[in-house]
Amino acid sequence: MVKPIYFSTHARERMLLRGAIENEVIVAIRSGNWQPAKQGKFSARAQFDFSNQSPINQQFYAYKTVKTIFTEIPEKIVVVTVNVYYFN
Repeated sequence: MVKPIYFSTHARERMLLRGAIENEVIVAIRSGNWQPAKQGKFSARAQFDFSNQSPINQQFYAYKTVKTIFTEIPEKIVVVTVNVYYFN
């Protein structure tokens, strides 16, 4: 069974601020390698093509990596926060 993914208010705020969308976070969790994070949480990341997107801080980037921190409980996955890294 695939567990549903829920987003905390903080995670949604960070996504908006940092330029991540819900589907990117889901891809990171579903297809990324889970790594242990602080306080019993997990992290996972995924890289996306960003070459045809709008500039960030007046600079164009080729790729972006979405890293999510989340917790897994028996009935669901809860996203705690999201970081985004842009690079060429």
